[in-house]
Amino acid sequence: MFSKNNKKQTPAAKPPLPPAPPSIISRDLSIVGDLTSEGEIQVDGTVNGDIRTNILIIGESARIKGEVVADTVRIMGTVDGQIKAKVVKLAASAHVVGDILHEDLSIETGAFLEGHCKRMTLPEDIFQPAKAPGVSTEPMQPKNPPPASTKPPVPAK
Repeated sequence: MFSKNNKKQTPAAKPPLPPAPPSIISRDLSIVGDLTSEGEIQVDGTVNGDIRTNILIIGESARIKGEVVADTVRIMGTVDGQIKAKVVKLAASAHVVGDILHEDLSIETGAFLEGHCKRMTLPEDIFQPAKAPGVSTEPMQPKNPPPASTKPPVPAK
C-alpha cells in the first residue's frame, strides 16, 4: 500500500523543438514549382512558382515569378506577381510588378513598384501551408445540377 514501487511516474514533458535554420535558395539555383515552409526562406536564385512561408527574404540577385504569401516579406530583388503579407518592406533595389495586399508597408527611396497597394487585415489562416492540390474535405457537388421539374420531358419530333 505504501510501497515505493507503486508510484505512478509522469512522463517528462518534451521541450519544444528549436526553430529550424532558414532555407536558402542560392544565386545559382533555379526552381520551377511552389515552395511551402512554416519557417524562414531566403531566396537569392530564381523561383518560378508560388511561395508560402512565415518569413521571406528576397535577395538582390533573386527573381520570383508567382504569388507570395507570408507573414513578413523583405524584398531587395525582383518579384513578378501578387504579394500578400502582414509586413512588406521594399528596399531601394527592389523591383516589384504586381499588387501588394498588406497590413504594414514600407518603401525605400529608389524601389520600383508597378501595381496596386491595398492595406487590409489579412486572416491568420492565410499564412498556413496550403493543402495538397486536388484534396478536398467537402462533398462533391455537380457544377450545373439539372433543374427540378415536375413535368415529364417532351419527346423530340
